[in-house]
Amino acid sequence: MKYHIIYNPTAKSGKSKAAFDRVIARLQEAEKEFEIHETLFKGHAEVLASELGEGEKEIIVIGGDGTVHEVLNGIVSPESARLAIIPAGTGNDFCVAAGIPEDTDLIMDKVLKGETKGTDYIDFAGRRCMNVGGLGMDVDVLERVMRGRTHGKLKYLRSLLVSIFAFKGYEVKISVNGEVHTEKALFAAVCNGSQIGGGIKICPGAKIDDGKLEVVLVKRLGFFGIIKTFIALMQGKILTCPVTKHFYCEAAEILPDAARTIQLDGELYHDYRVLDAKIQRGLKIYR
Repeated sequence: MKYHIIYNPTAKSGKSKAAFDRVIARLQEAEKEFEIHETLFKGHAEVLASELGEGEKEIIVIGGDGTVHEVLNGIVSPESARLAIIPAGTGNDFCVAAGIPEDTDLIMDKVLKGETKGTDYIDFAGRRCMNVGGLGMDVDVLERVMRGRTHGKLKYLRSLLVSIFAFKGYEVKISVNGEVHTEKALFAAVCNGSQIGGGIKICPGAKIDDGKLEVVLVKRLGFFGIIKTFIALMQGKILTCPVTKHFYCEAAEILPDAARTIQLDGELYHDYRVLDAKIQRGLKIYR
């Protein structure tokens, strides 16, 4: 079986070249056949993955959460793919949830032994999401990060601090488990993984292989409520806050009050009027 390496040389952590070199060395040592697909522009990883076509595929992704998101959306037959993720981004949030180590050799040991585990992902009406998708303050944070000149976890934390006081929230309606909940929300998220932004524990207990989504809705309150929310978010205790609603489900629908920008795995999508989320199973990941 040939291994297809989808490699993002511009991953922001600066780790991608060293990881790439080590992956190549391990495959050569094991006398494995492989092909290199280097990304040249944003969205290229999705194109490269789709060009691999149908049928069983061994795919090694070297990059951050955005590169993984693109590859997941490009794979023609997720149930037939075996995916190795070599974390080389800034946050690598999904890898934390999946227990994927930063040590490239440890991942390649599993690849060469064929040790995969079944893993869930989220289907948002045709767009796939590996980790967390949502709207509200998390989108506001990402937009602030992208407007800034610097990157990394510190930039995200600064943007989060600004957003949690500046973002006014808006009304959302969530349909889940046969119930409808309408609130003015600080944010609403559908989670497969447990964290965003390089370590913000938005859904600490989430499991990526339990066949369930977790929906987290945090209501917008006044100044002191915002302070408590921020502290709880930093401590990984947001689910225990009285402003939080938390649901387990296999599907959920979130309707904002108007067309809004959403984020899926940290990638922004504009003018969404509804988030229609369903759990999907069958993806095999080396972890």
